[in-house]
Amino acid sequence: MTVYWAEHAWLPDGPAAAVAIEVHGAVIRSVTRDADRTGTVLPGLTIPGFANAHSHAFHRALRGRTQHDQGTFWTWRQRMYAVAAQLNPDSYYRLARAVYAEMVLAGYTSVGEFHYLHHAPGGARYSDPNAMSAALAAAADDAGIRLTLLDTCYMAGGFGVELDEQQLRFSDGTVDAWAERAAAFTPKPELVRTGVAAHSVRAVPAAALPVIAGAAEGRPVHVHLSEQPAENADCLAAHGCTPTALLAEAGLLGPQTVAVHATHLTPADITLLADHGTRACFCPTTERDLGDGIGPARALSDAGVGLCLGTDSHAVIDAFEEWRALELDERLASRARGRFSPAELYRAATDHASIGWPEVGRIAPDAAADLVTIDLDSLRTAGTAPAAALFAATASDVRSVLVAGRPVVSEHRHLRVERPETVLREEIEALCRP
Repeated sequence: MTVYWAEHAWLPDGPAAAVAIEVHGAVIRSVTRDADRTGTVLPGLTIPGFANAHSHAFHRALRGRTQHDQGTFWTWRQRMYAVAAQLNPDSYYRLARAVYAEMVLAGYTSVGEFHYLHHAPGGARYSDPNAMSAALAAAADDAGIRLTLLDTCYMAGGFGVELDEQQLRFSDGTVDAWAERAAAFTPKPELVRTGVAAHSVRAVPAAALPVIAGAAEGRPVHVHLSEQPAENADCLAAHGCTPTALLAEAGLLGPQTVAVHATHLTPADITLLADHGTRACFCPTTERDLGDGIGPARALSDAGVGLCLGTDSHAVIDAFEEWRALELDERLASRARGRFSPAELYRAATDHASIGWPEVGRIAPDAAADLVTIDLDSLRTAGTAPAAALFAATASDVRSVLVAGRPVVSEHRHLRVERPETVLREEIEALCRP
C-alpha cells in the first residue's frame, strides 16, 4: 500500500484540500479529506488524468510543417499521405513511443489510437498482418500510457471512388477481411485494449457499416463524422441523407459509439446522436488548425450527448489547451462566457470510458490509480485558484504522473523514455526528408 497526500485534489464532487489517497497496486483503495500530511507528498493540484480519445500518432510528424502555405484540409491530407508512405513497423514504433511519451508528459493517462495504417505501401501484407498494430501496442507499453487500439476499416477513396495508390495500405480489400484481421490481434501488454472504427462514411461503403457494428462486440466503436461540409454534401448526393442518418440506419450509433469531430450537424443529427446515447469527440486544436469550423458542443451537451476530447493530428499535445478550447470556442461562436461549467469540462477531459477504460477518470475508492499533479507555482499558474488552474496551466505544468499505480513522470521528467524530444526530432527529420 502506498499513500499519496495531495495538497489539492479534484474529487468526483469537486476540489478538496489535504487529500490522502491510498493506492494498492493499480487501484485506489481509499480517499480521505482533510488528512494529515503523510506519505508521498503531491504539491499542487492532483486530478485523475486526462483521456485522449482520438489520436493519429503518425500525424505528429506534420507539426510545424504544413503552416507555410494556406491550402485546405484536402491539401493537408496529401502531405499526411506522404508521411504515411514512409513508415514501417520499426519506424512507427519509434515515432509512436515518443509521441505517447509526449502525451504522458502532458497529463494524458490513456489514448484512443484511430489506427488505419495497416499494411506496407501499395497494400502488400507484412508477414504479421497486424505488425503495425503490434508496433503501436509496444510503443504505448514502453511509454507507460493506456492504449485502446481502434482498428479502423478503410475501403474507399470517397463515395463510389476507388482507393488511390497512397490509400491502398489502409485497406484490407473487403470488410470481412478487415474484420478477420482485426479480430486476430490480441495484444499482450496489460494496459492495451482494442476497439473498432469506421474511418468515415466516405471511406466505408454503407453496406459494410453493419459488419463494423457487429465486430464491436461491446467494445468502443469510433467514426469520423461530418468533419467537412463536403462530406455532408457528398453523402446527401449518394444516399439522400446526412452521414449521421446513414450511421443510424446501419446500426452503428449507440452507447459504445463515439462520433469524432461532429462539426457540421443538423438539429436532426444532434437528436439522433442523443437518442442513441452516442458520444461526440471534439478535437479543438486540430479542428482550428485545419479550419474545420466550430462544432455545436453546447447544443450536443444540452441534448444529452456526452462529450470527450482528443488531440487528433497533434498540432498540439496539450490537454489543457483542448479543455480550454471547448469552452473558448463556444464563447467565440455564441459571444457569451461560461458556456461550460468546470465540472462539465472535467467530465469531457477525463472521459476514459469513451475509449473503453470505465474504471479510470476519478479519484475515488476502487477506481484506477491514475493521478496527474499540476504545478500551482509556475509562472503560468502562480496566484490562480486551484479549482481554476486548468484555465491557466499548460502541458509544461504537469509535475508528476501515475498510471495504474506506477510512476511514469516525476518532476516534469519522463521516467521510461529518455529525451523523447530528441527521438521525435530524429524520427520526423528522417520521415520528412526532401
